[in-house]
Amino acid sequence: MTLETTRPETLAIHGGSWRADPVTGAVAVPIYQSTSFQFQDTAHADRLFGLEEIGHIYTRVSNPTQEALETRLAALEGGAAALVVASGQAASAFSVLNLAEAGDNVVVSTDLYGGTWNLFAATLKRFGIEARFVDPADPENFRGASDERTKAYYAETLPNPKLQVFPIREVAEIGRRLGIPLIVDNTAAPLTVRPLEHGAAVVVYSATKYLGGHGTTIGGAIIDGGNFPWEEHAARFPQLNAPDPSYQNRIWVELARPLGPIAYVLRIRTTLLRDIGTALTPFAAFQFIQGLETLPLRIAQHNHNAVKVADFLSDHPKVERVIFPGLQGGEAGRRATTYLQGGFGALVGFELKDGREAGRRFIDALRLFYHVANIGDVRSLAIHPSSTTHSQLTAEEQFAAGVTPGYVRLSIGIEHPDDILADLRQALE
Repeated sequence: MTLETTRPETLAIHGGSWRADPVTGAVAVPIYQSTSFQFQDTAHADRLFGLEEIGHIYTRVSNPTQEALETRLAALEGGAAALVVASGQAASAFSVLNLAEAGDNVVVSTDLYGGTWNLFAATLKRFGIEARFVDPADPENFRGASDERTKAYYAETLPNPKLQVFPIREVAEIGRRLGIPLIVDNTAAPLTVRPLEHGAAVVVYSATKYLGGHGTTIGGAIIDGGNFPWEEHAARFPQLNAPDPSYQNRIWVELARPLGPIAYVLRIRTTLLRDIGTALTPFAAFQFIQGLETLPLRIAQHNHNAVKVADFLSDHPKVERVIFPGLQGGEAGRRATTYLQGGFGALVGFELKDGREAGRRFIDALRLFYHVANIGDVRSLAIHPSSTTHSQLTAEEQFAAGVTPGYVRLSIGIEHPDDILADLRQALE
């Protein structure tokens, strides 16, 4: 059944390929806790392994519970297909490794979560892939850092913890003219921002955060927009346009043609996921499906509460500045208005006047807020990035990512706003 709607409230519950279990009629997606799936006969096995027919072989590559989640995510995001993996970091890594190899480069926004910065600056460097970090305040920086070996642009929609909205359309248009796809991590702004509608080619998520929402499960997702002309740039992307020795010398854009514009994500599933094995478990997929069903309601409450927190902090005498898209002026404010629809996200950053030690004392004084290395939970969360999530970066890298000694980042939950404000008030005192 295909739903004739783009409304997220409906798609979060009904979107994708799942309607009911064909055997039992169960409405809720079952947990298909099976490693393997029976072939009808040897001819059926040949068709599945040859990708002449889509079906399930082994849960490391696909599973009916995973598939229900993937098709719902693709519908919700407006993409052609999706792939779920074991973590958001796996999603980020695969999104680049699918296109780049030793000697290639990717141009990366400096406004990144610390763990992702380290992935690009250190880990992918060991693969021979160069990360060229540029300031996204000027989109032309991406053009200036590009050459014939540039395989992708990579950025976060609402960077954690800098919270300066990324210029998606501007950078995507530069990339399209050069034949370079934009990969956007939309972890901090699901539903609030729809990157594919602004020209992004691929969207990645740490599903651990808002998509799940309950702080119980680690997972990641890659959504293929199906909107990038890989065949027009065959020289830049031999991974998709030349015979692939890892899959019987098949050519992915040709192999995917009968299935739709999904060559990009199909290659990840049948090579990287198959070989590296960062599979999302069926139980985890089930957990994320439960989270998705209430995502629109939760996002609305997160955004509502975050505005109240930002306003409160802006008037507090111990706070030097507040970082929140809804309070930004100038070009940053224009981008926030352009890309953030229906809210400004639920992340609020602020700088305490007395610096690093004040930040640490504030964190230790909180009672309602949890001090954890996570965002997007139904609970309100707080962290002091220079002491935790970004401590592995140099002082220069921390500054580029928006981390200063007295900076505190809040992830605002869905509790009653008065209780959230009361805890902030007593901790500041």
